[in-house]
Amino acid sequence: MEQQLEQIREQQKASWNKFSPGWKKWDDLTMDFLKPMGDEIIRLLDTKNNDIVLDIATGTGEPGLTIASKLNGGKVILTDLAEDMLEIAKENASMRGINNIETAVCDVCDLPFPDNTFDAISCRFGFMFFPDMELAAKEMVRVLKPGGKIATSVWNVPEKNFWITAMMGTIHKNMEITPPPPGTPGMFRCAKEGLMTDLFTQVGLKNVSQNEVAGKLNSQTADNYWNMITEIAAPVVAALASADDAMKAKIKKEVYDLVNQKYPDGNVVIDASSLVIYGEKPQS
Repeated sequence: MEQQLEQIREQQKASWNKFSPGWKKWDDLTMDFLKPMGDEIIRLLDTKNNDIVLDIATGTGEPGLTIASKLNGGKVILTDLAEDMLEIAKENASMRGINNIETAVCDVCDLPFPDNTFDAISCRFGFMFFPDMELAAKEMVRVLKPGGKIATSVWNVPEKNFWITAMMGTIHKNMEITPPPPGTPGMFRCAKEGLMTDLFTQVGLKNVSQNEVAGKLNSQTADNYWNMITEIAAPVVAALASADDAMKAKIKKEVYDLVNQKYPDGNVVIDASSLVIYGEKPQS
């Protein structure tokens, strides 16, 4: 089992590093898209000036950088498995004049911090990809101070996330793709009702809550939508890489038809839905 987790971890690290140029290129659009989920995490954590905060699976830096910009005396440690993503986060911090951050390349299942270090932990869209979600949650609780807060977001069910199902649905319709074994990392792994709240309760968190937060991918055109998804979404890229030119062209045409049919006025603003889960570490 351990070997299998290690393998998934290494594949993910390679994948995120490989896609980091795409994430950098589309950073403005993706950060606008994911902002409502980050804002809800920030609202729930309600950090105080001197707080020490951990942002896990930070990617290009959010919501950690926004949290850091609100702290007067505190700091945020941004962590990610992929060093190339953290480099972009550092560039973003520098551009925004945010100095109270540190970065650490590390795996959530083995955090390099002492027990009871952090006042708050944020994690936007990381849990679905953690090889062992329970171990990840336990590690977060371990490094959180008693009374500390955790807030995370995961994707809601496929039916509410046309921004990715338009592409993946069309690919699945046209190609034989072996589905991953149940419980392995994937976009909608955490969408099952009660899965995340149960996990938070199981690892000892209290006052656990969950709410739905909507977002909109304002890609404006079908071209932008296609280009963005095919440059940042690993499963899409992997599937298209194994398709011949004729199949790729067919998939592209069908995706465009689907998007244009849904947004006939040509203004492609696609709905998305996430779940934001919150919990607190008991005082003793």
